Amino acid sequence: MHSSPAMERLAASLKRLPGIGEKSAARLAYFLLSAPDSLLTELADAVGRLKSDTVICGRCFNLSDRSPCRVCADPRRDAGLICVVEEPADLAAVEKSGCFRGLYHVLGGTLSPIDGMGPESLRIDELAKRIAAGGVGEVILATNPNAEGDATAHFIADRLAKSGVRLSRIACGMPLGGDLEYADHVTVGRSLENRREIS
Repeated sequence: MHSSPAMERLAASLKRLPGIGEKSAARLAYFLLSAPDSLLTELADAVGRLKSDTVICGRCFNLSDRSPCRVCADPRRDAGLICVVEEPADLAAVEKSGCFRGLYHVLGGTLSPIDGMGPESLRIDELAKRIAAGGVGEVILATNPNAEGDATAHFIADRLAKSGVRLSRIACGMPLGGDLEYADHVTVGRSLENRREIS
């Protein structure tokens, strides 16, 4: 990118964001240069206030503007059902589906010894305390269907095995509109394993 030092600084900063490569960073920098001042002011204000206006919910560990968060404070939610997710973005994805009316527990990652993430790095003890406090009937382990997510789900299931709560794992399989011939063998296998009876 051959332009002003300010443009190069901005592009270099944008490139550090996940999913933004060199070309995308340059495209965003050029866009912002030609954007109205009101958009730049709004963007700068939003970025500047991001951390100061965000708190971690003391119950589920989701990102929110208050603690407890809106989900935990909602009396219409089923407090006996907890969905365990890896990160706040996963919680947002489940909420967007509109299919879940229980509460959540955000682990803050997955077990990954290579990255130095052991059980003590995750909020597994906090989950066990929530269950020990009573009132929870089922825990849905909604970690991602990959090696780290599966290992984390198995670890939590072992840890909670004697708690008396029902433990379930999200189903994995073919995406809607997918073709069997293009799916990997693991996905096809899980689709068969997680089949449901047609009523």
